[in-house]
Amino acid sequence: MGIRFVALETDLVRRLQARGPDANDQVPERRVAETDGLPCRHCLQLIGKGEGYLTLAHRPFPVPQPYAEMGPIFLHAEACARGGGDANIPPFLSSPRYIVRGYGADDRIVYGTGAIVATPEIPAAAQHMFENVTVQYIHVRSASNNCYHCRIDQG
Repeated sequence: MGIRFVALETDLVRRLQARGPDANDQVPERRVAETDGLPCRHCLQLIGKGEGYLTLAHRPFPVPQPYAEMGPIFLHAEACARGGGDANIPPFLSSPRYIVRGYGADDRIVYGTGAIVATPEIPAAAQHMFENVTVQYIHVRSASNNCYHCRIDQG
């Protein structure tokens, strides 16, 4: 069984880059990066110093419900190519560790799956998590702020 890292859908990102409303029904904030290192959830690369970026509220679930966490994310302000789609750890996962947590078909947390994982260990942790047949997908989130970074699917 393989895994693949999944970025935000291009259609959603293009709408947000065109000043469409975020999960709070607000226009994303546009800024210029003062340092390197902000993670773009679409290309799965780091936003470089001097590049335009968006800060916005995102809910990575199909509908609001008690487990549908919402929080801030960053995107390049200009069009970028969608990243991910394979088992390679994306370049934007540059912190030493992340929260890795499984979700069921009902988009609820599968209790007992969440862990703080060293970045190089994420693929193995995800493979292990998918051994639990109730886990349908996995979120990778910031270990310090709980911000959504990307999804991991089987495949």
